[in-house]
Amino acid sequence: MGGGAVLRQVSDYRGQELIDGVMSVIDKYRPLHVSIVGGEPLVRYKELNAILPMIEARRIHMQVVTSAVRPIPMEWMNLANSRVVVSIDGLPPEHDVRRKPATYERILKNIEGRTITVHCTVTRQMTERPGYLHEFVEFWSARKETRKIWISLFTPQVGETSYEILPPDARAAVLEELFLLSKKFPKLHMTKGMVDVYAHPPTDPAHCIFARTTTTLTADLQSRIMPCQFGGRPDCSQCGCVASAGLQAVANYRLPLGIRAGSIYEASVKVGEIVSRVKRRQER
Repeated sequence: MGGGAVLRQVSDYRGQELIDGVMSVIDKYRPLHVSIVGGEPLVRYKELNAILPMIEARRIHMQVVTSAVRPIPMEWMNLANSRVVVSIDGLPPEHDVRRKPATYERILKNIEGRTITVHCTVTRQMTERPGYLHEFVEFWSARKETRKIWISLFTPQVGETSYEILPPDARAAVLEELFLLSKKFPKLHMTKGMVDVYAHPPTDPAHCIFARTTTTLTADLQSRIMPCQFGGRPDCSQCGCVASAGLQAVANYRLPLGIRAGSIYEASVKVGEIVSRVKRRQER
């Protein structure tokens, strides 16, 4: 994590203190979207049962990212602006080893009757068996609980040599396969624009819309994770973040008059910077 701290040094909250703390942060930043991720958010499901309706009342879109290690509260399905994202690390033989006790058997039981978005991060190991991605997408597309499937690519830190990193040729093959699979399985969200961004990701956080427009806080609700959700020194040349790819694809889209959507974003950022400078001067 940026700033010299590590997660073991970060204290967290529970009970009413957590509820009040989260809502205080939301009222301070007034975000358009809130993502609650782990660790495992369902460890604090009682607090979330109070927090999520309060966020809903503010008309803020939100998502909870979980391993589905315990049943997803059914009442969350009644929140119009809420999405539950379940992280699944491939097919059962690989996933169950990495995510135990959140095994496939438990996930399927805990999502029954719910609606979820499936998220999977592709690693090099998944590319070594032909048909692996097809089998994964086919399985989850067939589940009635699945609303959408999101795919990220493993994003290393600068200098990392993990075997999970996709070599350039494997990365290109994965992108081509996923795009073709999206035509066969509509639940898989992988547009041509996203493929292009994965193939040519932003050069650094300063050029990444997702990094520039999000504030990521640790469990103490104060410490920031920098420069983006990955923390540390992410290797942007190998970025595989689905959120970054999705936002950048929108930014690259050409409007009817030929204007790039991202230019509107850049203009709004400049206006916001000017307004912020004026406010700071007035407060002195």
